[in-house]
Amino acid sequence: MQWWQILLLTLYSGFAIYDGNNTTFGAVKPTMAGFVAGLIMGDVQTGLIVGGTLNLLVLGVGNFGGSSMPDYMTGALLGTAFAVLSGKGAQFGATLAVPIGLLMIQLDVLARFCNTFLQHRSEKLVKEGKFKSASHMNLYGIIPTSISRMLPVFLALVFGSQFVQNVVNNLPMWFMNGLKTAGGILPALGIAILLRYLPLKKNFAFMLVGFFLAAFLKVPVIGAAIIGLAMALVAFGYDSGHTAVQDTGVTDSDRGDMEDE
Repeated sequence: MQWWQILLLTLYSGFAIYDGNNTTFGAVKPTMAGFVAGLIMGDVQTGLIVGGTLNLLVLGVGNFGGSSMPDYMTGALLGTAFAVLSGKGAQFGATLAVPIGLLMIQLDVLARFCNTFLQHRSEKLVKEGKFKSASHMNLYGIIPTSISRMLPVFLALVFGSQFVQNVVNNLPMWFMNGLKTAGGILPALGIAILLRYLPLKKNFAFMLVGFFLAAFLKVPVIGAAIIGLAMALVAFGYDSGHTAVQDTGVTDSDRGDMEDE
């Protein structure tokens, strides 16, 4: 692995977690992280598959307040890098990324714990009337959070690539098949989690149409999305027209009578 690849992936991990907490450009999303990692590693397709698979696991899930959630952004970076380096494909990378994301919860908690010192320091400066210094404490909070991602990514890429390669070469076939099976299950699990948060009962007919298009007619995702958009526009237009009739109290038969007059 080239040194510049390690540097770019490390810097991206620090920027992505900052973006997730502040600018929200979307760099922290697993799909974007997988795309960037794939671009850097020279295999965009693998990166998109790894990142997209992980993105399914975080749809409808969010961390609020001081809570922590699995960091699948870091998982997508390392999963893509190791998938390309090992040559075992996206399913291996996605499966490897899941425990990485779970492990990052502990480092996220540690980073938040370190930031409590800065927060208390900021409160003390505010009481002393040193508002400019207090604002600097908030900026310094970026450092522990970014390091909590940059350091493990850097160490994993520097010391882990050859280690992962050796491990992969010596893994038994039954274990590799298990990883592929788990990688195939992950998207279904993500969809199941997402369906729990969607108004499925109200829109069950739309789900059936989408399933029929994908499973039986083999319509690509873009094609199914276009059909879904068309159906949504028709449904929205019908609801809007029905609501307008209710608001005015004029029915279609009333309009016909008025036109005859």
